[in-house]
Parts: sequence; structure tokens; C-alpha cells
Amino acid sequence: MKHKDGKPFPPNKNSWKVQVGLMVVVLCGLSFYLGGIFCSEKGSFVTKEVNREDETPRGNSAGSLQTKVSSFPECTADYQDYTPCTDPRRWKKYGLHRLTFMERHCPPNFERKECLVPPPDGYKVPIRWPKSKNECWYRNVPYDWINKQKSNQHWLVKEGEKFIFPGGGTMFPNGVGKYVDLMEDLIPEMKDGTIRTAIDTGCGVASWGGDLLDRGILTVSLAPRDNHEAQVQFALERGIPAVLGIISTQRLPFPSNSFDMAHCSRCLIPWTEFGGVYLLEVHRILRPGGFWVLSGPPVNYENRWRGWNTTIEEQRSDYEKLQDLLTSMCFKLFNKKDDIAVWQKLSANSCYRKLDNPDTYPPKCDDGTEPDSAWYTPLRPCVVVPNPGAKKLKLNALAKWPERLHIAPERVSDVRGGSAGAFKHDDSKWEVRAKHYKKLLPAIGTDKIRNVMDMNTLYGGFAAALAEDPLWVMNVVSSYAANTLSVVYDRGLIGAFHDWCEAFSTYPRTYDLLHLDNLFTAESHRCEMKYVLLEMDRILRPNGYAIIRESSYFTDIVATMAKGMRWSCRQEDTEYAVQNEKILICQKTLWYSKESS
Repeated sequence: MKHKDGKPFPPNKNSWKVQVGLMVVVLCGLSFYLGGIFCSEKGSFVTKEVNREDETPRGNSAGSLQTKVSSFPECTADYQDYTPCTDPRRWKKYGLHRLTFMERHCPPNFERKECLVPPPDGYKVPIRWPKSKNECWYRNVPYDWINKQKSNQHWLVKEGEKFIFPGGGTMFPNGVGKYVDLMEDLIPEMKDGTIRTAIDTGCGVASWGGDLLDRGILTVSLAPRDNHEAQVQFALERGIPAVLGIISTQRLPFPSNSFDMAHCSRCLIPWTEFGGVYLLEVHRILRPGGFWVLSGPPVNYENRWRGWNTTIEEQRSDYEKLQDLLTSMCFKLFNKKDDIAVWQKLSANSCYRKLDNPDTYPPKCDDGTEPDSAWYTPLRPCVVVPNPGAKKLKLNALAKWPERLHIAPERVSDVRGGSAGAFKHDDSKWEVRAKHYKKLLPAIGTDKIRNVMDMNTLYGGFAAALAEDPLWVMNVVSSYAANTLSVVYDRGLIGAFHDWCEAFSTYPRTYDLLHLDNLFTAESHRCEMKYVLLEMDRILRPNGYAIIRESSYFTDIVATMAKGMRWSCRQEDTEYAVQNEKILICQKTLWYSKESS
């Protein structure tokens, strides 16, 4: 620095000390600011304070800093069956066209509930499997409307404190057993292990899926939250796999070429309308060689049309339209008898090559949308053509159940880093882990645990390791992760895509066991842990369990939050006692709302 006349000032010996001091102050302030951001992002719901009463002596190496969180309040009693993303309270905000209001519409963050969903007044511990397949407590699913409307079709009957499920349905009022017997006569592949996975659209109370369980076929029963009230909740209360969903404007949350069979029993889906997009979605998720079964209008119209409030000419026209549409998308009529018609999805490339003709409808899908993209992906009026290079994608190319469970599927090589060797390693790893889990939680393998969810599976190894136990597993693959769900289906298991920043498509109190394998490590940068844990509490049954496998950092946070949700937890070592990873075994307690009588 200089004088006005240009002469320099004499050097100040203390100036460097001032500069260094200012730098230290700025750096300290910056570090505190960044540290605050880091802590708030990692666990914004957690407050830390010193517990004065339990303060350890100064000579003790154990710190006195403890993590504390306040308890979550109860939701009001009218939220006992709260389904956040399919909430009837919000239906008026969305359109009636194609029933889009029944699709997933999750609330914005400022409307999210931060409370514990209460059970209904008089709720009891659910009846155990297999007895639950035929009866459940009325107070657990207290809906009279469906009982009164469907009593003549024997969906369910109220007797005293219970609902009884006689096994009837709209197209099989005399019992689902005889109905499926006829179906097996039409489709011999149902008897020998060829068909393992199925989807039932418009499932009622899931009597069809329940019957197939006894025949070695695992079914995803699908129904919206609609005026039939709690179809999916009845299914899960019975111990039968089910999810909330509707074929409307978006793809179902399943990969392409996955199910071995699809079924519609008078499900009232207008298959030939809107360019046939609903049937095109069934075609997408059905594997080549798979079967689509339809009973109800317009099948057997020659004998049934009088009871459908229509004319024989209208029903004949509807059937011909349906047959033409199915043929155009490479289905062939496989078999037909009485009220049941069966079509098979062709696997021959010669049929799909015809779709290259620009005058063909429906056309072949272009490469604009991945065939397996299925999370909020719009339906498209085009045919998803199976990969002609996939030789083991066809139904008759897969090993029969149960052999297919442990054979590395061809599609594992489509996963980044996936291979037959990686698949085998994962399979072996989960055999060891499952044995360890059973030591920590002896209820696994007993009638106390029936409905299980693996919240972030890779290849379905946890489910495969429990395949001999009297339970089923819903395998969830993150919509942000690599698509490994197709591998899960190829080995004969079931699952769905999902984003855990949102609520799952199910009712409260529907799962006995939730399993997490480093879910928070993978997703905490996107999803706030508080909401994930509250969602786990919503879908877990009272007295149900959670196995949380995480780093000790996250298990400590989860254990603290769990107290605020009225859970009891204990921390255990992993099977190899790894120091940087722990297992948290938690149990949800049974409590009743303050508004309960």
C-alpha cells in the first residue's frame, strides 16, 4: 500500500497475524455450517442431548451422549385403513377418465402423516395359516357392504365374530375348487410345475389365488381400492399374496415377460376399448408361451347373454372383437370349455415380424420406452416384442418348479455385474443368513409368520432360502436400482417395483415380517428415514417383526426411532460377527387407539 505521493507505507509487523486470525475464524465457521448440513441430512428427525442422570464417570471410555427422539402421536380412528397413495379422500382431485383416480396419487410432503395408524376397535391377532385361508376376524376387516352385496355368490359370509370364506366367486358361486379343476383340464401345464407364477386381475377376495397355493402356483392378486371395499385387505388377512393396483393409464409395477399365467374372472375390464391398451399390458407382463384365462362376458355368450342384460348380437360382436385383438398381438386360442376360454401368448418370432408392417394395429413398440420400465410409466398402444435372442425366456424353456428356484436364469446376465456365478454366490449367502435369522427369530418357519416382505431384494435369495417354510415373500426391487425383478420371476418367485420414498400399495396391518438389507444405506440420501419407518409401522401387523440389517450407525438411529413407534428392538451380530454391520430384531406391539371403546 502507498501514500498519495507514491511513497510506500512502512511494513506493519502485526498484519500477518490479523490475516491468519481472520482465516481461522472463517474456516471454523464454514466447518460448523457444513457439519450442521451433514447432520441434518443424515438424521433430521433425531435430536441429541446429554442424559444427565445416566452420565458415565469421566474415566469411563463410554460416552454419555445418547440419541433421543420423541414419540409419534396416534392418527385419528378414521385413518385405521389409511392407504396414502390410494386414499379415497383425495379421489376428487383426479379425473374419472379410465378410472385414473384409482391409480397411485401420493400426497405431497406437506400433507404426509407423521402419526401411527391405529388398529380397528376390537382388533385381534390374526388367525394363523392355514386356518386363515377360510376364516378371519370380523373386527380386523369390519366391512359389511361386501358381505351383503356378494352373499349370493358366496364370496364371504359373516358368522358371529368371523368372516367365513366358502370359496365362491362371481363365475364360480359353487366353489373355486371345481372351477380350477376345469381350468387344469384345459391347461395341463398347471399340474406338472410348468406354471408357477400367476396374476389375478380383479381378484375379489382372492379365492382363486388361495386355491392355487395348494397346487404349487404362487399368485399375485390385484384389485383397486374401490366400491367392493378391502378386497386386497381380505386377501392379505387370509394369508394370500395381494397388492392394490388397477390397469388404467400406467403400467403395472412388474417387469415384462414375467408371469406364467394371467386370469380374469368377470373382472369388468373393458379389454377391447382404448386401443386394447389393457390387454396389451397383460401381453407385456406375460412371458412367451404363457396363458391368459378369461371367464365371464363375452365367453360362452351363446348360453349366458340373457343374464348379462344385453343381446346375443352384441355379445357375439364383443367376442369377435376380442378374438381379433388377441390374434393381432400374437395370442392364439388354446382351449375353451363352458365359461372358460384360454389363450396362449405365442413365442414364434414369425408372428412378431408381421408387426413391422406400418399398416398393422397394434404396432410394435419402438425403443422409446424400456420393456421393463414400470414405475409411473404410461401405457402405450403397442406390442412389447419379446427379445428374440432370449432362448430361455419361454415358459416351456424354463425348468419346472421347484427345480427352477435355484437355476441361474438367463436374464441374470442382463444385470450389470450379474452372472451365473454371482447368482449362485448370492443363493449360498442367503442360505447361511436365513439359518442365522432363524436362530435370532425362532418364529420364522412357524405359523406366527405368514406374509413376508423383502423390502430391497437383489435376486430373491432371502425368499428362496425360506421356500420350504409355510410363508410367502413379496420381493421388492427399488425403482431406482438395477432391474433384478425379472430374475426373481424367472426363478418362480413374485415381487414388485417400488420407491420407498412413497407408501407401498397395500393396506395397514398386512405383513408379519419385514426384512431390510442395507436399505437405509442405499436410500437415505433420497428418502427421509422417518417416513420409511412410519410406512413400515403402517403395513406391519401388531406383534409382527422387522429384521433390519444395516451399519451400526443406522441400527442405532432406527432403534431410537422404534421406541417412538412403540416397537421393542434388540441388536444382534451378523452370522460372521462383522463389526461394521449389525442386525436389529424389532417387534411391533399391539396397542389400541385412545378413541377406541
